[in-house]
Amino acid sequence: MKIFITGASGFIGGAITSKLRAVGHDVLAMSRSDTSDAKIRALGAEPVRSNLGDVDPQVLQGCEAIIHCAAYVEAWGTFDQFWQANVEGTAQLLEATKTAGVRRFIHIGTEAALFRGQHMRDIDETYPYPKSTPFYYSKTKAEAERRVLQANAPEAGFATLSIRPRLVWGPGDQTILPETLAMIERGAFAWIDGGRCQTSTTHIDNLVHGTILALDNGAGGEAFFITDDEIVTFRDFLGRLIATQDVDVSDKSVPGFVLRGAAFVCEEIWRAFRLKSSPPITRFAACIMSRDCTIRIDKAKRELGYHPVTSVDEGMAAMTKL
Repeated sequence: MKIFITGASGFIGGAITSKLRAVGHDVLAMSRSDTSDAKIRALGAEPVRSNLGDVDPQVLQGCEAIIHCAAYVEAWGTFDQFWQANVEGTAQLLEATKTAGVRRFIHIGTEAALFRGQHMRDIDETYPYPKSTPFYYSKTKAEAERRVLQANAPEAGFATLSIRPRLVWGPGDQTILPETLAMIERGAFAWIDGGRCQTSTTHIDNLVHGTILALDNGAGGEAFFITDDEIVTFRDFLGRLIATQDVDVSDKSVPGFVLRGAAFVCEEIWRAFRLKSSPPITRFAACIMSRDCTIRIDKAKRELGYHPVTSVDEGMAAMTKL
């Protein structure tokens, strides 16, 4: 199968690209620089110079599927930055995909599209989008996903799906482990509410597996959660992840309500003074790390044929060897 992928130079997109090539697919990948070209070629894919929001349908000719991983995932930014990348970029890619006659569009979504600051316990795909959310990332990823699923057109032979991972981790991770280690090194790390909040997680192997299954399985117009099918506390999960790097971490803890309040104040100061740097903590980060988020994956098991290929124990053991 010939597949076009966005975000191939990143953690998730790179892992999907590598696996697609390993199982024999031809892969074209969006690239915006010489550096990205090199990363993409190293994965065995062909770089195609294009920008999110400005993809020429001609470059998609002959492709049978699109896997859209690229998004604005920075901790800080303006609403326009999030909107242009996550919503307008996705919308333009959808139009280019339809114009080129591609049959399947797989969007990498997120459970954060459902988040407004609340606990999300034992949720599945019937859980509704919030009526409003203060978080730019959540708002724009929700709108992007809506547009993807609404574009499903079985009468035209065009299927759109959204794959929703939660807390993606594993070899190559560029955020969770590196940022945690950096905080520890600065002496800025503390457990939130003692690390008691519960969460689902998604090892990169499992996300790749679920995404590739979606190339052939699953009804269009549907979203599918993909996780490790295990529930852990942040204390257990992050503690084990940190330990794989032979790093010790203190028992220091901060109440969630204190951190959320501090994040609100930080954001107000940064916006009032139009500071160009990122605040030390954002409301989104403070809230999503201090709330339970446990997810059911019955639908993915039933309709995609998905089952995790890497357990949390196996993933931790592999990280220890790195």
